[in-house]
Amino acid sequence: MDVIHKIGRRKTAVARVYVSKGKGNVTVNQRDLKDYFPTATLQYKVNQPFALTDNEGNFDVKVNVYGGGITGQAEAIRLALSRAMCELDEENRGALKPEGLLTRDPRMVERKKFGQKKARKKFQFSKR
Repeated sequence: MDVIHKIGRRKTAVARVYVSKGKGNVTVNQRDLKDYFPTATLQYKVNQPFALTDNEGNFDVKVNVYGGGITGQAEAIRLALSRAMCELDEENRGALKPEGLLTRDPRMVERKKFGQKKARKKFQFSKR
């Protein structure tokens, strides 16, 4: 097996993931996973595809991620890793699909409209 390259997106975050055989090292933007994502929740989100497919500690992962916030970046990495696990073995799809890890979350920020304060909020109305 050589390197598997996949892309994941969430809101405005884009993650490029390179998966290869190894000892379970996850590097995000040349930093360790625990340094880049300090909270346990975000680390869990990134490792979720490995946990569901029983591949924890089997692969080295190199990630380039940019845009969005910290949560969006973690979920973009999760989607890319899920896609990589499916390419590795098609049977992994059965474990990942019911959990919703193969679905690209389409929710984006709604644009601000002219003549309004924000996307839906209006300027204060004065009758007199």
